[in-house]
Amino acid sequence: MGKLPPSLRSAKFPITLLKNPPSIPPQLPQSPPPTIQHPHIPKKIPKKLKSSNTQSRNPPSITFNSPNLSEAKTLFNSLTKSSKSPPLDIKFCNSLLQSFSSISTLQDSISLVNHFVKTQPTFSPDRSTYHILLNQSCKLPNPSLSYVHQILNYMTTHNCPPNKDSIDIAVRALCSSGREEDAVELVKEFCHKNLPPDSYTYNFLIKQLCKNRTMSTVDNFIKEMKEFSDLKPDLVTHTIMIDNVCNGKNLREATRLLGVLIEEGFKPDCYVYNTIMKGYCMLSQGGEILGVYKKMQKEGVKPDLVTYNILIFGLSKSGRVKEARKFLDVMVEMGHFPDAVTYTSLMNGMCRQGDPLGALALLEEMDAKGCSPNSCTYNTLLHGLCKSRLLEKGIELYGVMKDGGMKLETGSYGTFVRALCRNGRIAEAYEVFDHAVESKSLTEVAAYSTLESTLKWLKNAKEHGLAAQQKNETDQGGAVSFLVLP
Repeated sequence: MGKLPPSLRSAKFPITLLKNPPSIPPQLPQSPPPTIQHPHIPKKIPKKLKSSNTQSRNPPSITFNSPNLSEAKTLFNSLTKSSKSPPLDIKFCNSLLQSFSSISTLQDSISLVNHFVKTQPTFSPDRSTYHILLNQSCKLPNPSLSYVHQILNYMTTHNCPPNKDSIDIAVRALCSSGREEDAVELVKEFCHKNLPPDSYTYNFLIKQLCKNRTMSTVDNFIKEMKEFSDLKPDLVTHTIMIDNVCNGKNLREATRLLGVLIEEGFKPDCYVYNTIMKGYCMLSQGGEILGVYKKMQKEGVKPDLVTYNILIFGLSKSGRVKEARKFLDVMVEMGHFPDAVTYTSLMNGMCRQGDPLGALALLEEMDAKGCSPNSCTYNTLLHGLCKSRLLEKGIELYGVMKDGGMKLETGSYGTFVRALCRNGRIAEAYEVFDHAVESKSLTEVAAYSTLESTLKWLKNAKEHGLAAQQKNETDQGGAVSFLVLP
């Protein structure tokens, strides 16, 4: 991308080389840190189910566009009778069933399976075949579990009784259709038959209940599972619940759940502490964030990169930029090197305190250490420069962004356009509008709405003689605190 224009630099804060940003901008620094992925929650997909979606290498790929059963049977018969076609194996037949079941009725899907068995000697349904039907039964609109029971009974009568993978498929399919209560009911039924779900399915259902139902529902489900089976909450279960209440900014409940976790013999790991720190970030409580960090160290839990990024983000957001700045060196000492998220969070805090030039200096340090700034970094700086009335530097930074193919984010676009209009540079504001639309940074409606509201403000300000007053005070270095742009 080249160097920043010389006039964008200051004597104290030289900016040398800025590297090309990545094509995908990260999350806005003004938002909470990205959701933390727990290392112990893999997505469990049974191997048999995976194979059901895999077509045979030899037969042609078939996609059904009609739910007509007769047409499906006719097509299948033509494939089996063709002398040029190789024998149709289980994978290909399952792929046909998968395609047909996505548009047909459940009874027609069962009929097609029976037709496979009748006309194709080499085809013998396996568990993956029945799981396709089970998945369909869970997604069909039905106020009860009658369709699901139909397939479970169908599996049993064909010497393929449901197992833990079957429970997992049914629970996930029901939850994807917003039927968490039915998923709970089905799990209870299996528990009564001495076939409880495994921990992956159990924690998946807990997570869905936390997202879409009340905590009392979650607590009741956990209590019933303890009564009906030996399945009890593990560290992942407790962490899911803590994460849920933290997202709801209920840190008091998060603290209580942390106590329950410890009482049940679990030791909080780094992820648990990161989750609680993230919750305090949402409330901009820098002291509490720092307290959790110190508690981690006291308990012998080693912070990771995410810990330091959350810590720096939270301290910066709560106005404790100097403390946040010190942790850049601390994390390096601990073997974790600051990334674009780290630096951008700190820059955002500096800009919030009215020190965009200090943020530019940090950009120099960031680049010197081999960490490439990204679109979010530049948008943060553009927003900060315009807020601090350093419009000329903002214009030149915008030029760097434009040359580098970076998109404008909603906040920085609005601030930049308002700063241009406030200083009477209407033509340049329209140019920024054109770029925002052409680069698909914003929709045309959103971009024009911001520009239009700003121009209306400017017109009203001129009518009341405030624009001239603002310009005079700006030229004299004064701040116009009583003029608030939309």
